[in-house]
Amino acid sequence: QVQLVESGGGSVQAGGSLRLSCAASGYTYSSFSMGWFRQAPGKEREGVAALDSDGDTIVADTVKGRFTISKDNAKITLYLQMNSLKPEDTAMYSCAARPGLLGARGLDPALYRYWGQGTQVTVSS
Repeated sequence: QVQLVESGGGSVQAGGSLRLSCAASGYTYSSFSMGWFRQAPGKEREGVAALDSDGDTIVADTVKGRFTISKDNAKITLYLQMNSLKPEDTAMYSCAARPGLLGARGLDPALYRYWGQGTQVTVSS
């Protein structure tokens, strides 16, 4: 059974940093693509960053240059390093996974089969 468990969320002032973690279990980690998504109240879920099973990364323009996605295969954990946080980054952040490659639509939530419960990030001005 695939399980994804996020951690690392919290409250931070604008300009600060957080690192989110997503511990994965229940599948062949290296053959899956994974991504980070966020959803603010009243808004649709949006893709933030994705890491293809072959190592390619996709980062949304809204966070490019500030957020970095990475993974530790030994720890079977996906990370999202978030720097220079802004109030508009406030949202529930979730990680997701799917078997195989992502293709051109790597930030489309509909591509992903497995989801974590999410961790809240709140950025104050």
